[in-house]
Parts: sequence; C-alpha cells; structure tokens
Amino acid sequence: MSESPRLRFAPSPTGYFHVGGARTALYNWALARRLGGTFVLRIEDTDEARNRPEWVTGIVDALAWIGIDSGDPAFEGPHSQRANAASHLAVATQLFEAGKAYYCDLTGDEIRARAEASGKPGYDGYSRDRGLEAAPGRALRFRVPDGETVVHDLVRSEVRFDNADVEDFVLVRGDGSPMFMLANAVDDMTMDITHVVRAEEHLSNTPKQQMLWTALGRTPPVWAHVPVLVNEKRQKLSKRRDKVALEQYRDAGYLPEAMVNYLMTLGWAPSGESEIVPWSTIEAEFRLEDVNHAPAFFDEKKLAAFNGEYIRALPPEEFVRRCVPFLPAEWNPHRFAEIAEHVQSRVVTLADAAPMVDFLFVDDPDVDESSWTKTMTTDVARPILERAIEVYGECPWDADTLKTTLEEIGTELGVKLGKAQAPVRVAVTGRTVGPPLFESLEVLGRDETCRRLVASLERMGPAGG
Repeated sequence: MSESPRLRFAPSPTGYFHVGGARTALYNWALARRLGGTFVLRIEDTDEARNRPEWVTGIVDALAWIGIDSGDPAFEGPHSQRANAASHLAVATQLFEAGKAYYCDLTGDEIRARAEASGKPGYDGYSRDRGLEAAPGRALRFRVPDGETVVHDLVRSEVRFDNADVEDFVLVRGDGSPMFMLANAVDDMTMDITHVVRAEEHLSNTPKQQMLWTALGRTPPVWAHVPVLVNEKRQKLSKRRDKVALEQYRDAGYLPEAMVNYLMTLGWAPSGESEIVPWSTIEAEFRLEDVNHAPAFFDEKKLAAFNGEYIRALPPEEFVRRCVPFLPAEWNPHRFAEIAEHVQSRVVTLADAAPMVDFLFVDDPDVDESSWTKTMTTDVARPILERAIEVYGECPWDADTLKTTLEEIGTELGVKLGKAQAPVRVAVTGRTVGPPLFESLEVLGRDETCRRLVASLERMGPAGG
C-alpha cells in the first residue's frame, strides 16, 4: 500500500455534475491536500451508453471551477476504468483458481423461480459445488464466506453485516464483462487507494468490496460514507425534481468560492461562530471524524446568502471582472464599472447585475407597465418631471447635486424625496427598483436623462387629458 494517502473520486460520466458529487470530491480534495496525499480522478466509464468524451471534459471542467485543479501536484488523472478491463478479468480468474469464486449457468428466470419456490429472495448458491468451468453464458460468482463483515467507517463508526444476508454476488457477467463491484475494488487496489470517501448510498456495497480485498490478501482502505443531500422535503436530491447540476449554479452567476464553502458545510462545520470561512481554514480543519452522518439539507436560499456575502466581499475591480461574462457582449464594461459599486451590494448572483443596469445600455428602457401606472398617475408625477427637466438641464451633474436638487423640487411640491424620485426613476429606468437613482443619473448623463424625462412627459399626454 502507498505510504502517502491516496484518495479517489470516481464519478460516472452522466452529462452533468451533481452537487452531491461535488461535495464528495471536495471532501476528498481537502483531505488529500491536508495530509500531503494525492487526489485520484477515475472515470467509471465501463457503461458504453454513458461514455462520451465531452462528459469527461465536463467533469474535469466542473472540478476545476471548484478549485480541484488538474494542474495541482496533488491531482492525478483522469484515469479510465475501461482501460483497466484486463486487470479486472485477471483478478476474476485468480479468485476462481483459488476457489473463492465459481461459475453458475442459471438464467435470471431460473434464479427467480428457485427463489419463489424456497420463499427466500435472491440467489441461493445453487452452483457453489457443481464444479462448472468457464463457458459462454456462465456468470462468475464470488463465494461469500461464513460469519460477518465488520466495516470500520470514520463517519459511521463500526457497521456490522451478517454474511448470511449477502448472496454470492456476480463478478463477471455471462457475456464476459466485469461487474462494477469487481472493477471498482480492483481499480482501488491497482491505484493503491488508501481512503474511500463516498456517499452513504454505497455503504451497502462495502461489505462485498471488503470481502474482495480480504480474499486477495489486501488490507481494505479506510472507509468513510458521507451523508446524502436532501431537499426541503427531506427527499434525496433528484435531477428530475431538484436543481442539482453544479453547472447550473456556475452559469447562474454563483461564485465558486461560495459554492465550495457552502458544500463543505453540508455535514460538517468549521470551528468558530461563522460558517463562512476561506478554503485555507477548511483545509486545515476538515476531519472525516467530524462529519455528521445525518442527511444534509441542500438549501438554495442559504447558498444564495453565502453567495451574496462573497460577492459583497470582492474588491470592486474584481466584481467587475467577474460580471463581464454575464453582460451582453455589446455592452461597454467601462461604463458598467462606473455603476458597479452600487450594484455589488444589491445582487445575489453575478447574473443579477445585467438586468439591474440594462437601462444604461439601451436607447429606451423597457417600461414595467404596473410601475408606470402606479407612479405616473399620481398628482405630483407631472409637476415633478416638468421641474426636473427644467432644473436638470442646468445644474452641476453629480449624484449629490442631483439628489439635493430633486429634494428641493419635492419640498416645493410638498412631497418627500422618496415620493419625488419615484416618477424620475420610472421615466429613466422603466421600473421602480434598481441601483441608487442619482448615481445612475450621473452615469447616464445629462442629455440622455433629460431626453427620457421629456419622453415620459409626452407619453403622459396633455395635462388634464
């Protein structure tokens, strides 16, 4: 066995990267980094229908997005499980020759018929002592020993399995292809994996894999089965029902560091009062023994709160840089930078920024009709726009002066600033919410601001109309 820790993440290519898989990968990465070990990426691609090069690329890209970088010295792979097929079959032959596996020619229908007749579900070991040799259509089964299998799990402590409840499982199908159980265990041995950290749904497979390690004279790895992720109804996250693809969050403008921090807290928590901590703290503190075995709630609202905190903590110039990919290509990023600091504190995701400031980049903003009706039909809307057009045409053009000027107009008309600025905001931006009005006007410019105020006044029609 390798002297330094070797941890593996072994996903199947499915076309998207599940957030639960991302959490498991991060757990492995944190341990590999802290222990000075290696993170091995192995693609379990024996299923031809689920084996596309672009899906493997997607896994590597998704891992890189959350900081598991293939260029890091701690990273190894990706390895292909299919490439190790000859080793899988060689080990199967070794087990057969040692009397630890045997061939069975029963069909699935025959196995079910025997189970119905005996009243005991599953395969009954019918071919154990028939002495069959390899032949087309015959499956190779592992001879499960008597007694019990004790799995020492860093998350779940000691888990015991009665071997009488484990049927002689198939190692190689009748068509000669190795089963996942065999391929998975052999790959772990071949790659000198020392720690297997994976989702708890695989715990039921563990006694079978541990039997294989023991049968081959190898010391089993350290096992750790981490809690599954569930939705608000405490149902296991499902791609048919829940937003589970990591790529969806990436494309929606979530920051990778926020996603990483949040995923690491699902089943584990850093020391101190705050869960929002840098990766350096996570890497230094993470221990499998501290992981809770209860299902972990993947709360999108809490993730959004994490993301908002991380966005607000970005240096202004970094916020602009991160937003650029989410802005229309024809927008001038320098103009966006002029308003960015007033947007940064108001968005939850990077993708929220563009619709908040689109009025700065169009000839005429889209008008929210409900906002127009609510705001422009008041008694003060027309006189406010008329006075604003008059005064804004000559006053100094900076946010403080624009605010003071409109406040004075409101005083003349007997309304407070909040009510006075509503028709101006709708006239200029098309809606009642957005970044600070006066900073927006400063960026928009005098000529365009006044043009929009006039256009809105004309839309209102003649007084008394």
